[in-house]
Amino acid sequence: MDNKNRNTLADYFKLGEVFGYFFRKKDPNRPTNFSLKAMHGINKLSILMFLAGVIFMILKRVI
Repeated sequence: MDNKNRNTLADYFKLGEVFGYFFRKKDPNRPTNFSLKAMHGINKLSILMFLAGVIFMILKRVI
C-alpha cells in the first residue's frame, strides 16, 4: 500500500472547507434567487446543528 494515499487523523478534522462555506465573499457573477438563498440558508443551519450535536456527544461522553 502506498503511504502517499493514506489519510491521517488530521485529514479527518480539517474544517477549512466548512468555515470557508460560511465566510466566503459574495460572487457578483453568480445568479441569485429565493430558492438558492433558501437552500444555502438551510445548508448552513444543518451544518451548525450537526456540529452542535457532535460537540454535545463528545461533551456527554467526557463528562
